[in-house]
Amino acid sequence: MAFATSPTSLANMNHLTPRPVKGLFGDNYLSLADMTWTQQFLPEVYEKEVERYGNRTIGGFLRMVGAEMPMASDQVVWSEQGRLHIAYDEVLSNAGGTTISVDSTAAKPSLIGPGMTLVINLGYVTVKAFVVSAGTLANDLQPYTIKCYDTADGALPAALRGATAGAATSLNIFVYGSEYGKGSVNAGNSIDASFTTFSNKPIILRDKYSVNGSDVAQIGWVEVTTEMGTGGYLWYLKSEHESRLRFEDYLEMSMVEAENAAGAFTDAAGATIEGTQGLFSALEERGLVYNDADFGTNGIATFDTILQELDKQGAIEENMMFLDRATSLGIDNMLAAQNSYGAGGTSFGVFNNEEDMALNLGFSGFRRGSYDFYKTDWKYLNDSTTRGSIGDIEGVIVPAGTSTVYDQQLGQNISRPFLHIRYRASEADDRRLKSWVTGSVGGNYTSDADEMNVHFLSERTMCTQAANNFVLLKKTQA
Repeated sequence: MAFATSPTSLANMNHLTPRPVKGLFGDNYLSLADMTWTQQFLPEVYEKEVERYGNRTIGGFLRMVGAEMPMASDQVVWSEQGRLHIAYDEVLSNAGGTTISVDSTAAKPSLIGPGMTLVINLGYVTVKAFVVSAGTLANDLQPYTIKCYDTADGALPAALRGATAGAATSLNIFVYGSEYGKGSVNAGNSIDASFTTFSNKPIILRDKYSVNGSDVAQIGWVEVTTEMGTGGYLWYLKSEHESRLRFEDYLEMSMVEAENAAGAFTDAAGATIEGTQGLFSALEERGLVYNDADFGTNGIATFDTILQELDKQGAIEENMMFLDRATSLGIDNMLAAQNSYGAGGTSFGVFNNEEDMALNLGFSGFRRGSYDFYKTDWKYLNDSTTRGSIGDIEGVIVPAGTSTVYDQQLGQNISRPFLHIRYRASEADDRRLKSWVTGSVGGNYTSDADEMNVHFLSERTMCTQAANNFVLLKKTQA
């Protein structure tokens, strides 16, 4: 009987999965000359590998919230609908209170027109106004002459006026309707539907595992339990198996962490490196970011602040929360606090009057307002060799919504989650996860090198659609 002595001495690639039993052959042993102990006093050897770190893989997040679909281009482009109603903030007013000015450029023209009726607000002062006419665009500001319904002279109240012409009064306005006189002509304002186009491009990920022919010929057995839950005797050093697991984790980590290069650069071979936009980058740019959420201390008020922002966005009812340990426990404490009242009194009503259920403080799901949340720990944020060593990201709230689109590759309508992966594939080549062997060992004769190289490759990108419905929980202070 033999065993693998160290991660650098033995390896074999003929069998990539554990065997249920040990196969005994004439050469499947380690010579005592390879060992450092004497033949008289052989040690007691544990052939089963100790699972020191449990399940070491951190993948699974994208499998839970997303999907993978093929693409045949160097770029994926999608559009997202704009707001249905018209609203502006940081609107200016003149000193006389008869004119407001909206920031307007060729890329973002003003959608307000004569005849529209507005709600104008600053702080707790709110008035209703009628748009009389539009002035001449100057310095990217579109002026409008208005008349207030609320004042006798039709001018804005003093609290809503700029101290001087063009003062940054920062009014908030939105259109609530229109009004026209009898016999009006050319009434109404034609507004084209607004949408925003986004794009992302795939990156190529590669890795490999190498072993020389001599080490392959030195065979050993180790009883293992794999990260996938299977077990048995593995005929090689495990390095290739772990290289594959590591690469599969890299596929997910890259889609979460990737960044677009601010300026394209080249690698050592002169190939262009441009990067791609991962989940965290997309949420920093287009999503909701909540800093220093302390659910355990501030309680339900912190969570309600997030709900108020979700109300302003798509208001998707079902959401999944992927959290680090501290934030997960903070939410458990927040929810547990809602269950007690009075002096030592405990209410079990929200738990079907079951005391055992009420005292189980490891919550996995709850409802607040019109939203359902399903909570789980995200190992990637806890592992000491990944984000757990940094601790700046506390969690992500991911909407469970989907959109139905026609997929050109599949030739049918599919339901696509807001968060999904696109990988390069065609009839000639599928680059979702490729693996091939080169060298002159193990029955593969592709070169004169006395080694075996197992190569891994994938080309993929992340699509974070409707990022305004995602929430990134981020820590900015100790």
